[in-house]
Amino acid sequence: MRYKVSAPRDPSSDRFVLSKGHAAPALYAAWAEAGLFSISDLQNLRKFKSDLEGHPTPRLNFIDVGTGSLGQGLAIAGGMAYVGKYFDKASYRVYCLIGDGESAEGSIWESVHFASYYKLDNLCIIIDVNRLGQSQETSIGHDVESYRKKMEAFGTEAIIVDGHDVEELVKAFHSASATKGKPTAIIAKTLKGKNFPKIENLENWHGKPLGVESDVVVNHLKGLLQNPGPLQVHPQKPLKEDAPTVDITNIRLSSPPNYKLGDQIATRVAYGTALVKIAQNNPRVIALDGDMKNSTFSEKLLQYDPSRYIECFIAEQNLVGTAIGAACRDRTVPFVSTFACFLTRAFDQIRMGAISQTNVNFVGSHCGVSIGEDGPSQMGLEDLAMFRAVNGSTIFYPADAVSTERAIELAANTKGITFTRTNRPTTPVIYANNHVFAVGKANVVLSSPKDQVVLIGAGVTLQESLSAAKELAQAGIGARVIDPFTVKPLDKETIIKNIKDVGGRAVVTEDHYYQGGLGEAVIAALAMEKDIIVKHLAVGELPRSGPPNALLQYYGISAKHISSAAQDILKL
Repeated sequence: MRYKVSAPRDPSSDRFVLSKGHAAPALYAAWAEAGLFSISDLQNLRKFKSDLEGHPTPRLNFIDVGTGSLGQGLAIAGGMAYVGKYFDKASYRVYCLIGDGESAEGSIWESVHFASYYKLDNLCIIIDVNRLGQSQETSIGHDVESYRKKMEAFGTEAIIVDGHDVEELVKAFHSASATKGKPTAIIAKTLKGKNFPKIENLENWHGKPLGVESDVVVNHLKGLLQNPGPLQVHPQKPLKEDAPTVDITNIRLSSPPNYKLGDQIATRVAYGTALVKIAQNNPRVIALDGDMKNSTFSEKLLQYDPSRYIECFIAEQNLVGTAIGAACRDRTVPFVSTFACFLTRAFDQIRMGAISQTNVNFVGSHCGVSIGEDGPSQMGLEDLAMFRAVNGSTIFYPADAVSTERAIELAANTKGITFTRTNRPTTPVIYANNHVFAVGKANVVLSSPKDQVVLIGAGVTLQESLSAAKELAQAGIGARVIDPFTVKPLDKETIIKNIKDVGGRAVVTEDHYYQGGLGEAVIAALAMEKDIIVKHLAVGELPRSGPPNALLQYYGISAKHISSAAQDILKL
């Protein structure tokens, strides 16, 4: 590898991803030997408040991503390599060390296919075939030929080496750097605990300290050293410092929203429009999708600039991992889109992305029963719960085309993971084109001094709440309607103030299961407030196919049900 010890995340340096994150002590030792920090600091391994944690995280300046949940590192390395080859067009290479145990994860093979399909010849995969998993031998043990055949079948250049032979390894890495048009996989046969007396290649030693055996092992290893003097490691600097300077700050829409009040526009369509606008403003805005681009409307960026669209096909775990890799070292601003329900397939990758302090923007379309005839397998009804549980996440839930464009603009400038929930059906434009939106700031879209109840909805259910307010007005009941805009962070102050202003009565309606969504966010915000009654309407059972309006009605989240709920709580 070629890198600057003084600047581990220099954009022109080679990248290394330790997918088998439990090998972190070896990685820490290597950086200490290279001179980044004192070898004595290794004594703080796993101690409370030490950054040398049990598995690596970006608290350390030489770690790009957190690893430890196996099967994910290769997707991230693939994202880094894609950026290096196609966006940065730079000389740096990407190395990823994976374990033979984690190669049982399907996500590994999604990532190998991706790397091969996009001809990522700047990517070097190393498989540590040490035979032993955590609790027993791996399924194919030391059968390195099987790994070679699989890797070649997926389109890589595969090289089998003795993983303990430094000369063989050096030759393999040299060969990998010369390979063109495909990634290289170095298949290294190793023995777990090599040269450890009574431990080498034996089970039941995974992750265990040596204890009383430590002195015996260390003394034996010292006796094998041919050059016991101080190790002098001099890492090579990058051949070229050719990674371009990138600025991904202050991203804006190239032009403001341009709609008429009442225009019927699906928010998923407005997402595509906004994506192009911020891409026109900043050349590092990119889109990734999982073969849903003509439904999520990420295809608009493909049509505008094909070079900034990455098709990841139907492989959501690799889709998310690739985006995390693409975001590393602030090289791109990635937007990942697919149906909201399919993002649940990659929840572990999203969770690890938060641990990695990544800045990736997710957009989930086709949420809730309002998608209609496609049925429950395509309905995102758990997505808000999933993203609310992700540490540091921001959740946008725009109600119309104007708020969608502004949500995407804000997401591009928001640190951490963002999720924007978009609708399949069209909804009328309710905001003026010059309306100002902010993260954590709700909008009161309908109010009067005589209001008796607050109606809170988002997306489709905000529109239903507005219709319910009209019905209630005909019955002589004033209803105030609030659009939270962001479900997380929720604008507690605005919600609490307005509910108290109307006498402490509110109805929250969402196209989501009861658990974990907007309703529970509002109820949690009100937990310490006195004299407030909230009626929560959501999808309470497994839905079925049908026309959108019929489903909203059947599952109790239509304007009619909101109106009835409001009248019921006013009687209490």
